[in-house]
Amino acid sequence: MSRRRVKPDELDLWNQVARTTERLTPPKRSIIVDAPLQEKPPKREAKSIAPFKLGALPTATREMRDVLPALSERLRAAPVQMDAKSYKTMQRGKLKPEGRIDLHGMTVAQAHPALISFIMSAQSSGKRLVLVITGKGGKREELGAIAPQRMGALKRQVPLWLTMAPVSTAVLQVTESHIRHGGAGAYYVYLRRAR
Repeated sequence: MSRRRVKPDELDLWNQVARTTERLTPPKRSIIVDAPLQEKPPKREAKSIAPFKLGALPTATREMRDVLPALSERLRAAPVQMDAKSYKTMQRGKLKPEGRIDLHGMTVAQAHPALISFIMSAQSSGKRLVLVITGKGGKREELGAIAPQRMGALKRQVPLWLTMAPVSTAVLQVTESHIRHGGAGAYYVYLRRAR
C-alpha cells in the first residue's frame, strides 16, 4: 500500500487543530510539519577490523561472566572466619575431622534433617571440624522423574543449608575438603564453640 501526499488544505486544517490542543504527555518524538529540515549528524566512521590470523590472541577482550560463579569458586572466595593458621592446615588436609556424616544415597528430603541433626549434635558435643560427604553427583538419570533435575543435588544444597537457620549459628566456615578426605565430593564444616 503506497502512501499518498498530504494536500495543502489538509495541512492547513491540521495546523489549526494542532494550535488549539494541549499535549497530555511529552512527545516521544516530535512531528512538526512546518519546521525546516535539520542537517543530519555526520555518520560515524566504521572501525577497521584487523584480519584474523590463526593462533593470534584477541586484541580487545571482553570479560565474560556467568550469572553466578561455580560453587567451588564461591566457597574459595568466601572470607575466612576462622583462625588463618588452622584454615591453611585444614585446606592441606592435615586437620583430622572429628566427626563425619555420609549423605550418599539419601534423597534431599532425607538428607536435610539428617544434616541438621548431625551439625547440632556435633557442636553440642564440642567438635570443631566435621566432614559432610555428599558425593560428586552421578551421571545416571532417575527413571520416572516428574521434572528433569541437575545431577549432584546434595552437593549444591548442602552449602546452602549450612547458611540457613538453625545450623547457621553453629557453622563458622564451609570449604571443599582435601582430596584425602573426599575432594569435591565432601565439605569441611568448621563449627563454632558451643556456649
